[in-house]
Amino acid sequence: MNTAEHDVWGSEDVSSGKGAGDENFPVGSLLISRQMRPYVHAYYDFARVIDDIVDTDRLDPQAKIARLDAMEEVVRGTRTAPQRPDAQTAARVREMFARTGVPVETATDLIVAFRQDAVKNRYETWDELVEYCRYSANPVGRFLLDLHGEGPQTAGPSDALCTALQVINHLQDCADDLRKLDRCYLPREWMEREGARLEDLYGPFALPALRRVFDAMLDEVDRLNDEAARLPGLVRDRRMRMECAVIVGLSKRLAARLRREDPVAGRVRLSRGDVLAAMAGALRVIGG
Repeated sequence: MNTAEHDVWGSEDVSSGKGAGDENFPVGSLLISRQMRPYVHAYYDFARVIDDIVDTDRLDPQAKIARLDAMEEVVRGTRTAPQRPDAQTAARVREMFARTGVPVETATDLIVAFRQDAVKNRYETWDELVEYCRYSANPVGRFLLDLHGEGPQTAGPSDALCTALQVINHLQDCADDLRKLDRCYLPREWMEREGARLEDLYGPFALPALRRVFDAMLDEVDRLNDEAARLPGLVRDRRMRMECAVIVGLSKRLAARLRREDPVAGRVRLSRGDVLAAMAGALRVIGG
């Protein structure tokens, strides 16, 4: 690797050590066919690497963006990947896109969001947050549906589901994001309206003003989940239809948990009972 290449890729290991088991929702689960599962894992590994790049404290913003740019060039085939684990995830994704015909934008749009994360740590309005989710979350659903040959009618409900899941994740991590990354996705406009302060996220529990902001965001999540509930009925592939139905059920259950529990006091998680109930609900949806 020449000096210029080394300056882009650096020598810092930015891996967070997280894997599929750290996610709320199934990644390449058994509901996805054995044939498709390696493609899903390749996509997930790539997403994990670029997420780790932007969240590390070992790189400054300019270095993060330079490395993300290099990852995109590898995905698009305009740069050769060096023999290092992070770059090779981009090379595997490029090969996967060439093999499957899935649009490369389902990966490069994620990079748009992560470049933003490198330099932006506050959100003024709900609409601004939804626009961020357009790049940070919605491409994931579109990737899975394109991979399974689903039609354009699935895009709207899929985007609604992915945006709901992203906002749920922001609520789960609201305290940690501020402490560890100085990042807050709660709309500042709504914080001011309710009289909540960023400093409230450092407390042992959510004060009433902050709780009202959470509930306002969950009102929007509920509307998104209502739209997402149409998705399973639009998906032709039986296994993918089941996967979608389970994830919609999990999204609704986690949103309900966030209504009852306090994400400032501790991470709100799905229970085993939630997972089993979501699977049972999905069977009823598919059976009906």
